[in-house]
Amino acid sequence: MTNNNKTTRTTCPYCGVGCGVLATRHPDGTVSVAGDPDHPSNYGRLCSKGSALGETLSLEDRLLYPEISGKRATWNDALDLVARTFQEAVRDHGPESVAFYVSGQILTEDYYVANKLMKGFIGSANIDTNSRLCMASSVAGHRRAFGSDTVPGTYEDLELADLVVLVGSNLAWCHPVLFQRLEAAKAANPAMRVVVIDPRKTATCAIADLHLQLKPDTDVALFNGLLSFLAEADLVNDGYVKRFTEGFAAAVKAAGPCEIGQIAETTGLKRQDIALFYEMVARTEKTVTVYSQGVNQSVVGTDKVNAIVNTHLATGRIGKPGMGPFSVTGQPNAMGGREVGGLANMLASHMVLENAEHRRIVQDFWKSPAIAEKPGLKTVELFNAVRDGRIKALWIMATSPVDSLPDADGVAEALKACPFVVVSEVTRAADTVPYANVLLPAAAWGEKDGTVTNSERRISRQRAFLDLPGDVRPDWWQLSEVGSRMGYAEAFSYPGPAAIFREHAGLSGYRNEGSRDFDIGAYEDVADAGFDALEPFQWPQPADTQAAETRFFAEGGFYTETGQGQFVPVVFKAPRQTERRYPFVLNTGRIRDQWHTMTRTGKTPRLTAHFAEPFAEIHPLDAKRLKIAPADLVKVQSPHGSVLVRALITDRGGEGQVFVPMHWTDQLAFNARVDAVVAPATDPHSGQPGSKFTPVAVTKAPMAWFGFAVLRQRPAKIAADYWALAPVPGGYRLECAGRNEADFAELATSLGLADCETVEISDVAGGWFRQAQWKEDHLQTAFYFSASPVEVSRQWACSLLSEDALAPRDRASVLAGRVPADRPDPGALVCSCFQVGCNQIAEAARCGAESVNAIGETLKAGTNCGSCRSEIQTLLDDIAKESLDDANIAKAS
Repeated sequence: MTNNNKTTRTTCPYCGVGCGVLATRHPDGTVSVAGDPDHPSNYGRLCSKGSALGETLSLEDRLLYPEISGKRATWNDALDLVARTFQEAVRDHGPESVAFYVSGQILTEDYYVANKLMKGFIGSANIDTNSRLCMASSVAGHRRAFGSDTVPGTYEDLELADLVVLVGSNLAWCHPVLFQRLEAAKAANPAMRVVVIDPRKTATCAIADLHLQLKPDTDVALFNGLLSFLAEADLVNDGYVKRFTEGFAAAVKAAGPCEIGQIAETTGLKRQDIALFYEMVARTEKTVTVYSQGVNQSVVGTDKVNAIVNTHLATGRIGKPGMGPFSVTGQPNAMGGREVGGLANMLASHMVLENAEHRRIVQDFWKSPAIAEKPGLKTVELFNAVRDGRIKALWIMATSPVDSLPDADGVAEALKACPFVVVSEVTRAADTVPYANVLLPAAAWGEKDGTVTNSERRISRQRAFLDLPGDVRPDWWQLSEVGSRMGYAEAFSYPGPAAIFREHAGLSGYRNEGSRDFDIGAYEDVADAGFDALEPFQWPQPADTQAAETRFFAEGGFYTETGQGQFVPVVFKAPRQTERRYPFVLNTGRIRDQWHTMTRTGKTPRLTAHFAEPFAEIHPLDAKRLKIAPADLVKVQSPHGSVLVRALITDRGGEGQVFVPMHWTDQLAFNARVDAVVAPATDPHSGQPGSKFTPVAVTKAPMAWFGFAVLRQRPAKIAADYWALAPVPGGYRLECAGRNEADFAELATSLGLADCETVEISDVAGGWFRQAQWKEDHLQTAFYFSASPVEVSRQWACSLLSEDALAPRDRASVLAGRVPADRPDPGALVCSCFQVGCNQIAEAARCGAESVNAIGETLKAGTNCGSCRSEIQTLLDDIAKESLDDANIAKAS
């Protein structure tokens, strides 16, 4: 049992930064969350998502009991059925007929047991993970260059560098605390320069000294040019290259000559900007290159990684303070999964599946009856095999592939056709749940106990501070029970996660002796109490050594066959061409306050207020040509599927490009699962899908009517061709629209409540209708329907559900949809923590608050988690530019 008055040190379940948090459970059952000032990843900082963790712990949507074919079952019956069905599939069709699809949301101990069961006892490598969708190209690039999946540096390198190059990384929104550390370092070191390389003007650009807005998928041309520039200008570290590397000449030859004009034409960048970037790198010894999904999520992602790594090997800027290539992971335990062989082409402890000696080491240690001898099916291949019937039994854990995989509708068809699907889930509100033959209730954050590893190789404890509700059980227990029922009880008789961690540590040091990068043998004999008290530490930490901050490869020591770092010859391949039917390039990604498919972050109004509905960023010139106006609805379509989303007209992306967030599912919107649009093309080396580049068509979606509503209760059914729902304090907000004429009064009645005092106004000629429902002077619902996008202050309307009773004389303003004169419209939300809108920031700026800190002093915005600081800076920059333009016009006239 947990102690209600105890504060528990644990780790945030969101991105790969791996922030330490302090979770305090209060007597009334609520949980408050604060940053852990002693955790070396964040030193007390948290982002908007981490700050709101305590608000996401509701049980209302939880899966609490096992189910078989939709009916409640006992654990015994459910686990027996899973074990028996997997055994029968292996007996009748061979071990390649079964598969696991797991997730960076599970803990290392869960991952370890899953990998052990599949690869060491079932004897197949058909276990892959949603980390394939975010980090597989980094893994492949590391292994080609280093001989191992090793991240050489640490977070501190970003603070020690004089030049930080961010490639395909919207650090401000996707790794906010790491961005805060960089922002603070830049403020303390005015000589530091930051370069952002990204096809979009993201929030991260607020800190950039130079933004290289290159064409999508042309990164290799830019970095090949940099390698050639360094070679031609005699700026290579010859001593490092000769002593510690191989293949330099071949890499330079493959890169071709440094022709700035040709590189500019290929990338779409200005010649002077390319030259400036190359000169900045050439003259700055302490250079760190941070890259993330914009590099990895590409059909040439592995080549992008190696093009970047080649420049660091050539300069010897690797493994030293303030220097190195740095891959930042997307998920909280993507790195932990890689450590235990969670990918289909890896073995546990960073051992190589194709290496016979490594297979012997693992099999001997596990004392297993079999060991997978060839790589399994990577994610896209795996679901193709499900679809064509090769996979007879599939177990999905902690992820929703019908939302997150490319060609997501095809994945849904595959699951529908699969003879046996097991889903281990936290929530019933997941789009994968309807496809499950067996549903297993899994432990959620706050209930889980084990370890995770962040992007800088730091292992931290996730500790339980909540009791397991209902019949919920952790993933490692479910897997162990199935392993036992399949006849392997001795190998899976774990009393708890500490025992699994000890075994994992023991395997890492087994027959290692420095031959492998991953080694935490120092914890092979850690007692349960020591595991409970485990402090964050970086690997490696072999037996009989103390925890230490570590870097790799400053003096060679690579894990290749020759012990030398490998330059990988990379030839630029032009991106696939768009065609007349699909002339736009679709880019997908994250937004600031949401996480994956919103099963957690979508619960709290604080996080949904920033963007409450799915959208497509469209360049103004494209919008003008397509006759798309602000707030119109647009259809984004590829040969694989389509989405219907709101148009956001902005110059953040270039002409011919469109950006749609990845988060919305069928739970909170209609037809907004963007991965149904994404092509299933993959990188040939890593198997990672190219989620940043899909040719699409963009068209205006004609609508006969539009609606906006605030409601106390979630409607059971929404009769609309477009809708998006989001929680607000006291209820929900709803955006909707329809292609055909509708009876607005009837529609309002279908969404509203009975037994309420109803007031409505309408204008048939004007094509609008408004209705409000009241109960004891408290607003219950408010509907605004119109023939064009509804113009109502959303922030103000949503706030009405949480206000005290309104006097009858104030009801007119609700129906009018106008903010009262004594209550200025805050505008679109910028600061989630203090609910500060863009209009408030603009007014404060006009009154003299001209810096982010000044805005914080005036409005508190940006003073809590800091996630909005870059957005505030962008607003201030835009306001300053408008003021300068106005002054120039006045001067000219």
